[in-house]
Amino acid sequence: MSYTTDAIDGYLARKLNITSSRGSQLDSIGDQITFTVGLIGLFRFETDFITTNLVLIIIAFMPYIIQMLIAYLKYGKATAFHTYLAKASAVLQSVFILWALFINPEYLLFYIMIGVGFLETAEEIILIFMHKNWVSDVKGIYWIYRNRKKQQ
Repeated sequence: MSYTTDAIDGYLARKLNITSSRGSQLDSIGDQITFTVGLIGLFRFETDFITTNLVLIIIAFMPYIIQMLIAYLKYGKATAFHTYLAKASAVLQSVFILWALFINPEYLLFYIMIGVGFLETAEEIILIFMHKNWVSDVKGIYWIYRNRKKQQ
């Protein structure tokens, strides 16, 4: 439910043009809290799956931790890019978590979620290096280059 209301909130904010940097930060914090609660649920109800895949889960989290450290060192706060890849990653995370909690953990979905999450985190790290100052709501690397080409 949290992901659904998050998607509706984001759509309405953009449609009604009532976005702000603070709203983007709050949205990102809300996303992190929702994901953390989902992980807690997985730890509680799918302990065997978590312990079996703990090394892969830790490896998958390392780029995210690195990305957060780079952002805090450069901007003094977390990023709130909200790229298309980040949105796809969030959808996959929510589908996997809900599927795992209500049916059972599906390994193909798990691996896809980790792969997309890795790509999304790599894109965010690149975006940090592309932006001198903190920005929010960046569609992705492709759109930055496309807009730069249009401006030339």
